[in-house]
Amino acid sequence: MARFFKEQDIDEYRDCFYLYARDGTIKTLDELSVVMRSLGSSPTITELRQYLKDKNGRMTFANFLEVMHSHSTKERIPDEILKAFQAYDTGRKGVISAKDLRHLLLHWGERLSPREVEQLFWEAKVNPGGTVKYKDFVKILTAPVPDYY
Repeated sequence: MARFFKEQDIDEYRDCFYLYARDGTIKTLDELSVVMRSLGSSPTITELRQYLKDKNGRMTFANFLEVMHSHSTKERIPDEILKAFQAYDTGRKGVISAKDLRHLLLHWGERLSPREVEQLFWEAKVNPGGTVKYKDFVKILTAPVPDYY
């Protein structure tokens, strides 16, 4: 499984895994959920149950890498976010007003704070009175965070 991940990713996965894996294995849905979500995945409860069931209720780190690989092939977060924007864009123009985007980020789903929205707008170079090409915004939003160490 290591061939599917960069060494840096494997190190991050290992650190997170062993933070929660008592005796070197994960045995509960809660442990698996926390580890996967900490690493940016969004598995459903059904998926988590199946992953543990497939590993006979005890997941080693090698098993965990297999699960992360299989899950990453199913989960396409940028595509899901883009589809949500497209559903909102009834005119099919590919843009959303900055005002509407701010409202969505502050009031829908996992709500962001005003400060977090300001930070996102700054990073994406969004003009508060303008429009946003949501396809470009999704690319910025889902880009990996650089490591500065």
